[in-house]
Amino acid sequence: MLARISLGIAAMMAGVIIVAAYVNDRESEGSLIPVATGEKAPAGLARFYDQKLDWTPCERSLCTWIRVPLDYDKPAGSSIRLRVKLRPASSGKAEGKVFINPGGPGGSGVGFVDTFSSLTSKDLLEKRDIVGFDPRGVGQSDPVRCETDETFDKLIALDPDPDTLKLVDKLGNGFRKLGKACVKNSGALASHVTTEEAARDLDVLRALMGEKKLDYYGASYGTQLGATYADLFPKHAGAMILDGAVDPSRNKERQGFDQAKSFQRELKAYIAACLEDGDCPLGEDQKAANDNILELLGALEEKPIKTRFDRELTKGAAIYGIAYAMYDPDSWNVLTTGLVRAGFGDGSILLTLSDQYYGRRQDGTYRDNSAQAFFAIRCLDFPKAPGDGDIARSLPDYHEVSAVFGGVMAWSAAECQDWPATSEHPQRTVHAEGAGPIVVIGSTRDPATPYAWSKALAKDLASGILVTRKGDGHTGYGVGNPCIDGVVNRYLLFHEQPTGAVTCDDTE
Repeated sequence: MLARISLGIAAMMAGVIIVAAYVNDRESEGSLIPVATGEKAPAGLARFYDQKLDWTPCERSLCTWIRVPLDYDKPAGSSIRLRVKLRPASSGKAEGKVFINPGGPGGSGVGFVDTFSSLTSKDLLEKRDIVGFDPRGVGQSDPVRCETDETFDKLIALDPDPDTLKLVDKLGNGFRKLGKACVKNSGALASHVTTEEAARDLDVLRALMGEKKLDYYGASYGTQLGATYADLFPKHAGAMILDGAVDPSRNKERQGFDQAKSFQRELKAYIAACLEDGDCPLGEDQKAANDNILELLGALEEKPIKTRFDRELTKGAAIYGIAYAMYDPDSWNVLTTGLVRAGFGDGSILLTLSDQYYGRRQDGTYRDNSAQAFFAIRCLDFPKAPGDGDIARSLPDYHEVSAVFGGVMAWSAAECQDWPATSEHPQRTVHAEGAGPIVVIGSTRDPATPYAWSKALAKDLASGILVTRKGDGHTGYGVGNPCIDGVVNRYLLFHEQPTGAVTCDDTE
């Protein structure tokens, strides 16, 4: 996960004053209010590429709404709104813009602006505007509305690794109900939240921001969005950084299998770090620690344990809590404490980690719609789902690569069975012929987006350049590796891309 930093009161007040000055200065020669490129719009889209925007101050930045077609195949029909946030360059005179996306699918680009600003370089913030947007269906943009928080709570409480036909049916019925709720409560939008459509929205935004080329940083799912954009609009692709890549060429089953291996690999690294510190409470060696974790999960399957909250810790919640901690090594000490306390009958820490995975608050509400938007988008992008029998037959292979995560990853492929919303634009293959150099960053022990995906995407892209980070955790930029940070900053600031493959080691 990407860490936030807090700003001082003086800095916040200065930001408000500066933003107010920008708004008041919109008619002056040096105004930083974006001016559209004025380029000829694609057929039928002139009213979107030529629209006038109304900017207002928001959280030390500027915010606006843009309109895009609900259906790009019918641009004269209904439209939807997208929320956009722009953090002006601190110099007062931007030399271009960097567009950003945090991943998901379902993550808020608007919310990511401050986070990205906390991890990027001072020079980049001085010379570039940072632009984030909530993709269609997400966050402050017209959102997909599916189930109530209370009903969704019941879905994620189901056993994600069912071992009886009754539990398999419960899990399948739960996701079928979710899909029906998305269609019922979101209408046509439920069929128009694909990555391809979001990438077309991004091109409308690029033109409205006055940029002939899209300089872009995307993390995790944001790499899928960025690669899709480059494939659709190669001539408009500028300096593009894809960090922690998704490989769009792999189906859900292959993705789940790869993730089972990568989460298990990171679990092994976590145990090794615990053992290196000495007196590791998980066990005396790798096998003992892994066996103890499996023993705890087995006990939770038989009988959930109490927490300080009004819910018990189940096996499924424990697995998601462990998985969440794999994203960031800074969480490993917390996980160790959580596992030890769970062994003594208190599941509070593991349940809290699981809630963080889904964005759930202790009162049962969710921070935003990202968890439900994840399924709505993913099931349109990758609509083919294996049957229960196929998954059951594949379980031994999944369990062989990960006794902890294998079953959950195997059954995750069934989430889109009988999904009622459909699209004519599922995830496309990506090659981005004609685009400029695209930098793909892969971390060797990334649990969520395995390193193999970054290697594959860099190879699939006609102009892909692989940058390898030898290290733990999800994504590579802003996590303390100067080599990776330098590659990203030089490309986004000066368009100086690596001349070939680069390897950066966290230990150096």
